[in-house]
Amino acid sequence: MLGATAAGAQEVKHYRFAYDQPKTTGYGVLGDIFADKLKELSKGTMLIDQYPGAQLGQEPQVLQLVKAGDVEFCISSSANAATLSPQAGVMSLHFLFRNEAHLVKAIADPEVSKAVKAMISETVQGARVIGLATLGLRSMYSKREIKGIADIKGLKVRVQATPTEDVTFPAYGAQIVHMPFGSVYTSLQTGVVDVGENGVNVYLANKHYEVAPVLSMTEHEANNSLVWISDKLWNSLTPEQQGWVQAAADEVNSKQPAKAMELEHQSQDKLKSIGVKIVTDVDKSGFVAVADPVLDKLAHDLGPHAEKIKNLIRAIN
Repeated sequence: MLGATAAGAQEVKHYRFAYDQPKTTGYGVLGDIFADKLKELSKGTMLIDQYPGAQLGQEPQVLQLVKAGDVEFCISSSANAATLSPQAGVMSLHFLFRNEAHLVKAIADPEVSKAVKAMISETVQGARVIGLATLGLRSMYSKREIKGIADIKGLKVRVQATPTEDVTFPAYGAQIVHMPFGSVYTSLQTGVVDVGENGVNVYLANKHYEVAPVLSMTEHEANNSLVWISDKLWNSLTPEQQGWVQAAADEVNSKQPAKAMELEHQSQDKLKSIGVKIVTDVDKSGFVAVADPVLDKLAHDLGPHAEKIKNLIRAIN
């Protein structure tokens, strides 16, 4: 009888879950969905401690910590995932996603998720991807309006350091500047960069509107995220526990995208109410005309996984 009690009282374990945005963003939505589901499935034996706001480091550093097994879970943008697996850059290709509805469907699509997991498992050692999520579409913000491609010519734009950004923005005629996300506010303030680009909620939550009060809805690329687990943890779990972790990630995959869009729309309303100028009538045709041939070439050059993911996403109606 004693033995049965001991086996029944499974040890409660805490796991670190790191991300670099505030808890009030779509990353927090993701963290909560994952934590709640894992707690429920494991009957309270597997608990997630969230570390938002880059407490454990910026995404590229945290990815290395997860690979080393020093942090158990993290979220990274697909752009930062490209530092480990360059083909992940496919998720950031410009105008790959036609609109918000297309983005929500694509990220929640099990085939897309499967293709991304396969890409990571074949190209990254030490960590695996268990789910996808999104923070919506990225748009440009500045002290001036960007109503079309001509308005960005010669401007200095802070971009994520990926081949996608490094090829596409210069094709629009912009100059690119690389810097960690944490430096964007002061760089916009001092004029080191003219333009930032990110999701609406990220722009609001990090108060970038204080130094770049015009948000132009270019919606040029998606803010997609990957949910990572260290192989060290994964390999130490029982098959049953692995099942719970994957089921919690599947819950994220199916529920987070729509919730993230809700947050984007609420954020836009909030920005309007505090007097931020939002340019909704951006003429995207010039951007799209430049980005389309670049998109096909980049996906092809990135490799077969990238090409497959691009084709899957494009085929979703």
